[in-house]
Amino acid sequence: MQDQDADRLQIEVVDDCSPEVDVEQMVRSIVRDRVSFSRNPTNLGLARCWNRCIEQSKGIWVHILHQDDWVLPGFYERLGALAESNKESSLIATRSFVVDKDGVIEGVSPRIRALERAGKDVSTLLYDNSFLFPGVAVRRDFYESYGGFRVDLSYTLDWEFWMRAIWNCGGVVAAEILACYRNASGNETERATRSAEALMDHVRLNNIFADRYPDFDLGKARKHLRTLAVLQAKRYAEQGDYEAERANIEFWRKNSTAGERLRNALGRVLWTVAG
Repeated sequence: MQDQDADRLQIEVVDDCSPEVDVEQMVRSIVRDRVSFSRNPTNLGLARCWNRCIEQSKGIWVHILHQDDWVLPGFYERLGALAESNKESSLIATRSFVVDKDGVIEGVSPRIRALERAGKDVSTLLYDNSFLFPGVAVRRDFYESYGGFRVDLSYTLDWEFWMRAIWNCGGVVAAEILACYRNASGNETERATRSAEALMDHVRLNNIFADRYPDFDLGKARKHLRTLAVLQAKRYAEQGDYEAERANIEFWRKNSTAGERLRNALGRVLWTVAG
């Protein structure tokens, strides 16, 4: 733990009503009374639980860290320096490693060069979320002025929020890699990808972006989702997960254009004849 004095760094574990583990006992056995603990009376789900974390916070900056992610040495010092030199920004961040269930590095979040100097440029973030959650902190007063995470989004709510913070009050992202995001198979994101629920949530996000950002091309975004659905369907077919393949193909069918469906049908016919 990258601890600092309690008057400089508040640490609190917010348990979203875990059904099988006594989280408080586990916390106390590790850190005794240094870490505060609170438990939601019922499971609130992502958005409401994250907003609950914000409500519990007392400092100027809020950093929400999920149970399977972590930060590397120097993370809070770097964020502190960013905050001190960019007092107008409401979002500060570093890049993050993507790691597997064993902590082995699989990838890394990209540089966001447009924001390595503080600004409000979201142009490079309109179609791809370059942020990973453990690397981001937001000013508490931004939540108070502009609201927290949206409860009408399920899997893209962090992306919408990071964009909203930068668009309204600015952000700065360091090039250093100082956090780790665990990409574990079987987690909620993977389940949503298999069922195509994540794609459907992305449709809702695209509609929000189309209303908010003048440069957002809704047609381009929809085409990107259709392409993603096909790629995911192929990946699941290769893995023998035909239920997930069907779910992603069905999303493509419902959201594709008449021309795309015709070309796809002709392609199947030609393949059959050729075969």
